[in-house]
Amino acid sequence: MKKRIVKIGEMKTGKKNNICDVKGVLVGQVTKEDERTHTGITAILPHSGNMFEEKVVAGCSLFNGFGKSMGLVQVMELGTIETPILLTNTLNIGKVSDGLISYMIDETPEIGISTSTVNPLVMECNDGSINEIQRRVLNEADVRMAIKNATDDFQEGSVGAGTGMKCHGFKGGIGSSSRVFTIDEKEYTVGVLVNSNFGSSNGKDLIFKGRPLGKLIQDYHLPEQEDQGSIIVVIATDLPLDARQLNRIAKRAEIGIGRTGSYAGNGSGDIIVAFSTQNKVCHFPKQALEQVTRFHDDYINTVFKAVVDATEEAILNSLLFSKRVISFQGKVIRSLMEYQPLFQDLLEEV
Repeated sequence: MKKRIVKIGEMKTGKKNNICDVKGVLVGQVTKEDERTHTGITAILPHSGNMFEEKVVAGCSLFNGFGKSMGLVQVMELGTIETPILLTNTLNIGKVSDGLISYMIDETPEIGISTSTVNPLVMECNDGSINEIQRRVLNEADVRMAIKNATDDFQEGSVGAGTGMKCHGFKGGIGSSSRVFTIDEKEYTVGVLVNSNFGSSNGKDLIFKGRPLGKLIQDYHLPEQEDQGSIIVVIATDLPLDARQLNRIAKRAEIGIGRTGSYAGNGSGDIIVAFSTQNKVCHFPKQALEQVTRFHDDYINTVFKAVVDATEEAILNSLLFSKRVISFQGKVIRSLMEYQPLFQDLLEEV
């Protein structure tokens, strides 16, 4: 069980306090790191079966579309996801997508021959300020390894797709959190995973659990730049939500992002994907009619709150679990934990 560093809101978390608290969801990562390279892949598997044959219902929100993600158009149109969800860096998105397609063809040889082609879902953030991004070191073997590594618990911070990311000028990356709640005597879970790479470059806009930290940070003299990074948010739930409802909860993640000080600047790609592990969609149906159970909108406010709180906490976790790094150009990117005295009273026991 992950030790909770910061508590956002009053709702309880799952045992792991990460996206894998949603039963069946797995996360795998590959990290590539040396003096020139700081990058990787993070794979989110909505379930451990054949994703093409058993798709999950999904929705998304392109709050600010400064991004190069692949596969979102079909998710928006059909409301399903049919591959593992891969996160990586911007210039490697083509090679990672190609690797994912090869993996999916091996899983389902009918793809593109006797049935439809496949829609690889790959999302990205730009790690070029830390990683020598033009080298595009990631390949098909890394894709397969990230998927193979998938488990129901995982490391956060400077790992996988988050290896080369910055957030509010500090070392960012992978963060996660979950919320568990009861409605009509039934327990449900929402899990959030982020790859944080957004915010002004010198921490001036950073808000930590309601406390503006920018004016308190006096000795971190990074050049001031506007909010021009990105953030990818993946939301999982075991609630039986349809695509329309998943679009709605995806939108709420941006409130959690804003609570940390972001205003979704012009150069920030704020892209959120949400899926449900319930009501899987069969690719090879045996009959025309499907019976599904759907959650009623009158009870969805609890879900909205869970998403907002878990998103904020996931972003803070991405900062708190990350360590300082030296970029390929020799620049030091500090960990937010180096400034722990400024927010120590806001932490759980550390």
